Amino acid sequence: MSKKSNRFSPEVRERAVRMVQDHRGEYASLWAAVESIAPKIGCVPQTLHEWVRKQEIDTGLRDGVTSEERDRIKALERENKELRRANEILKLASAFFAQAELDRRLKS
Repeated sequence: MSKKSNRFSPEVRERAVRMVQDHRGEYASLWAAVESIAPKIGCVPQTLHEWVRKQEIDTGLRDGVTSEERDRIKALERENKELRRANEILKLASAFFAQAELDRRLKS
């Protein structure tokens, strides 16, 4: 699975989110503000709306898993997968050496 490229720098994302927040009161809804501002920065409204949601979660304005927590979960899942793989290798090696020891004793 390839990682999708980020077309927009973090600075552009922050600026776009700030624009939505600053001008939110001028529109009937958050979505209306997003639809108005997204074309100005060259992205689709869904993308900008996602950035706004992530920022609200990260600052505690909205419930959800923060970016920091999500990164930590991913790291722990990778570590868990690696440890399971290592454990499986150790089990196989243990069984192999136990069988070899049994075979050695039977030949003696």
